[in-house]
Amino acid sequence: MFKPANSLESPRFTGVRTFMRLPNSQNLNDADIAIVGVPFDSGVSFIPGARFGPAALRDASIILKPYCPMTQINIFDHISVLDFGDINTVPGYMEESFANIEAGVADICKSGTMPVVMGGDHSVSLPILRGLVKEKEPVALVHFDSHSDTLPDYFGKPYNHGTPFYWALEEGLILPEKSTQIGIRGPLYDKDAMDYPKEKGMEIITGPDLHELGVEVVVEKVRQRIAGAPVYVTFDIDFLDAAFAPGTGTPEVGGFSSYEALKLLIAICADQQLLGMDLVEVLPAADHGGVTALAGVSLIHAFLAAVARNKSGQLF
Repeated sequence: MFKPANSLESPRFTGVRTFMRLPNSQNLNDADIAIVGVPFDSGVSFIPGARFGPAALRDASIILKPYCPMTQINIFDHISVLDFGDINTVPGYMEESFANIEAGVADICKSGTMPVVMGGDHSVSLPILRGLVKEKEPVALVHFDSHSDTLPDYFGKPYNHGTPFYWALEEGLILPEKSTQIGIRGPLYDKDAMDYPKEKGMEIITGPDLHELGVEVVVEKVRQRIAGAPVYVTFDIDFLDAAFAPGTGTPEVGGFSSYEALKLLIAICADQQLLGMDLVEVLPAADHGGVTALAGVSLIHAFLAAVARNKSGQLF
C-alpha cells in the first residue's frame, strides 16, 4: 500500500515535494490511484501561468492529513495512492502535447489505476478523456465550472481551454444524457452560447440555479442523472467565487464557497463508479496567500476520501 510519509515522524515541510508527501513512482503495481501533473497552459485565452499549477498544488498539499472528517474515513486505510510525477508536454504545441497526455493517461488506465490529474488549463481534459475512454467506455461527465467550455473553436483553432467539451461530445467520449455542467455563470459572447450542449442533451445547472435550488437539491439531480454510468469529474477552480479562488486565469464573481464545493463533490461521488478526476486552472502567480491552491488540494483530498469510502463499503 502506498501512503504518505508519517508527519509525526518527519515534519510536513521536509523532503522532496510530492502530493501529500506520497511516494513518487511510476510503478503502478498495487496503486489504486495515481496523482498526475499536467503542466500545460498553451490553451489559455486570457492570463497564462496554469502550467505552474501542479507544482503549487503539490506545495499546498503538504498541509493535508490522512483522515477526512467530512467522510469520516482515513483515506489510506482503504486505497493505495502514489504521485506519478508529471506527463511531459510540449509548450506552445497543442496536438503534440495532447498526444503525450492521452498516451500517459491511457497507460495509467491500462494498469488498472485511476488517474487524478492536476492541470494545467482546462484544454487538458480533452486528451485525458481520450486516454480514459480508449481503455474504457464513454463516461458521465460531472463538470464544475463557471464556463461551459463548449465553443467549437477559438480564433479559428479547434483546441483551447474553452473548447474541450465540444470536442469530447463530438468524439463520443462522454454520455450527454448522463452528464451535467454545474455552476455556469458570467458574461457570454452571445445569448446562444449555451445552445450546443443543451441540444446534445447535457444538463446545465447555472450558478444562479445552484444558488436558488441549494446544494441538496442539486446533488440529488446530478446523482439521478449519473446513476448506473461510469463517472469522470472535471473541476475548474473558477467554479469557486473569485473571493475563494483568486488564483485563476478567468475568474468569475457570483460563485461558490470552498465548503459548498466540498459538500457537492463528496455527496455526488458517494457510491458511484468513479473513473477519475482532474483539477484545473490554478494560476499561482495570481494567487493570494496560496488560498486557491489550498482549495484545489482540498477538493482532490475530498475526491480521494470519496473513493476510499466507496471502496470501504461504508454508507454515506
